[in-house]
Amino acid sequence: MRMFLAMLATQELLASYIGVRLGLYEDLAAHGRATPPELATRTGLDPRYVREWLEQQAVAGLLTVADPGAGADERVYTLPEGHREVLTSSDHPMSMVSLTVRPLGGVAQALPELLDAYRTGAGVADSTFGHDWREGHGGANRSLFTHQLPGWIRTLLPDVHSKLTSGEGRVADVGCGAGWASLALAGAYPECRVDGFDTDGESVGEARLRAEDAGLADRVTFTAHEAGGDGAGRYQLVCLLDVLHEVTHPVEVLAQCRSLLADGGTVLVMDARVAEKFTAPGDEIERFQYATSVLHCLPAARVGEGAAGNGTVLRPEAVRDYATAAGFGRVDELPVRDRFHRLYRLTC
Repeated sequence: MRMFLAMLATQELLASYIGVRLGLYEDLAAHGRATPPELATRTGLDPRYVREWLEQQAVAGLLTVADPGAGADERVYTLPEGHREVLTSSDHPMSMVSLTVRPLGGVAQALPELLDAYRTGAGVADSTFGHDWREGHGGANRSLFTHQLPGWIRTLLPDVHSKLTSGEGRVADVGCGAGWASLALAGAYPECRVDGFDTDGESVGEARLRAEDAGLADRVTFTAHEAGGDGAGRYQLVCLLDVLHEVTHPVEVLAQCRSLLADGGTVLVMDARVAEKFTAPGDEIERFQYATSVLHCLPAARVGEGAAGNGTVLRPEAVRDYATAAGFGRVDELPVRDRFHRLYRLTC
């Protein structure tokens, strides 16, 4: 029964993927209720396929239908207001598109190479997972970065907050991806400059466009580079947010982050909240972290010669060991209330 329900959930998630990628939820959220022919016309899609999708969504309880007894093309479907927040992309805490829908498309695209990797021991590059994974992984923490990260710094790192508020501090966002954390920090600290770095050129290009759209391009820069370029000794805060478990050489990257710090600076590491020791069976969060590792993060972390191959399940002891090997004198786990992440402060 558990496997049947898992199959049902997977099928329904894939149907939601169709709704996300083809703009069906977005249209219903923006333009309101519609019959199948109306929605097909508005989205430029085939009416018969749209009708079947609408019926499936209503049967699944994601859409409502005004009169189930009406003719197939006369039924009127609505995306309920609360469901809009979940099924459309935004920085709303309830938006689940990036966390649950887009990654599924990325894993589906990568499955052939993923199967080969399990046979050969090779890694699977992020590019194999395509645009869906980039959008999903990049946006999964958007709400956290927008609504929680600045508050964590303000309350848990008051010395850093003071420097960023006064304009004395500069921030490096290493592995910035989509750029949401960089933009959130620049928005929270109007006197601060933020430099984002990532090896994925496409993510960097998209992040630059977001900075322009937000009116922050004068204070936020994005560069296609692993860890800070020639910025040694420049930054009061270096962020490594949901990145460390996936980098191929974690000690070297942490050492590069340390080299970027000005005197008294801090490296802030956010990574997966997993159990301190292996336990089985696990709760829903532990199950999620392990499944993510099996399908993406372990294969991505095994790309290249000498790769550490950590995967998502990077336990606190491993973070401390890597930080010590990289030359940090102190590692503090900060008391954040987040089910998916731990937060560490690394200082020299």
